[in-house]
Amino acid sequence: MSVVIPLHNEASTLEELYERLCAAVETLDYTWELVLVDDGSTDATPGILDSLFKKDSRLTVVHLRRNYGQTAGLAAGFDHAKGEIIVSLDGDLQHAPEEIPEFVKKIEEGYDMVSGWRTARSDAFWTRTFPSRIANWLIGKVSGVDVHDFGTTFKAYRREVLADLHLYGDLHRFVPALIALNGAKIIEIPIKDMGRNNGKSHYGLGRTFRVAFDLLTVGFLSRYLTRPLHFFGKLFLGCWGISFLVGLFLSYKKFIKGIAILEVHGLLAMFGSVLLVIGVEFLAIGLVSEMLMRIYFESQDKKIYSVRKILRTQ
Repeated sequence: MSVVIPLHNEASTLEELYERLCAAVETLDYTWELVLVDDGSTDATPGILDSLFKKDSRLTVVHLRRNYGQTAGLAAGFDHAKGEIIVSLDGDLQHAPEEIPEFVKKIEEGYDMVSGWRTARSDAFWTRTFPSRIANWLIGKVSGVDVHDFGTTFKAYRREVLADLHLYGDLHRFVPALIALNGAKIIEIPIKDMGRNNGKSHYGLGRTFRVAFDLLTVGFLSRYLTRPLHFFGKLFLGCWGISFLVGLFLSYKKFIKGIAILEVHGLLAMFGSVLLVIGVEFLAIGLVSEMLMRIYFESQDKKIYSVRKILRTQ
């Protein structure tokens, strides 16, 4: 079993996190490792990680060259984890490591992914909790995945469901939706939201806008990843349909009523012509997208992070 934790400037809580994690996972009947990813920390986090590694061979420490963000931190942790069960959580003690056995228990019951659900939030209501509830509702509707809390990092996975997962941008919060694309069996369990014991939150109200844009990406991926022409084809038909109706109307005015189209309905004629051209462009984009989908950029196996060094006992 692997426990993956991305860390950014968590020196104040890191040693307590390590002690509590060890105590929690030692109660399980598994060989385990901790994969700790330093996401470009500028405080004492890197030094503490190196010290912990020297005294505990069960640690794998991945130092990234700079701060890439939580998505890249998780991706790096997943890539270097060896366990058949992988648990991820935040490094600021907002998640209680003592709850890890409950996640593992659900994996043992046959679920592919277990997602934590913060039923009672400790965050400020208007700037964190309320926007989060709106975002979770929208993500659930768009993705069709019945999860109440997409944002929490506290999750457990079977290794195989992460094999085809490629994280880019800020897509870590959409992992349940992305995994569900391949038919993963998902369950939620309630967790405690402990709040930050120390330090400052890395997220604010501005994150809501990024979530909205990422939601468009996930919505497209969940419905049209393997058939992008179906999406652009609808836009093509919509534009051409309206253009066709405009053409019928203008033809009626010209040939039945004898009206000079360009003089009386010049703007409408221009509108219909522009929609015709846009429709052709949507069709062309759809065809190009079909070809790109077949090439599939992930075949290049590019990473979204750069590793400075890895500490691991062979």
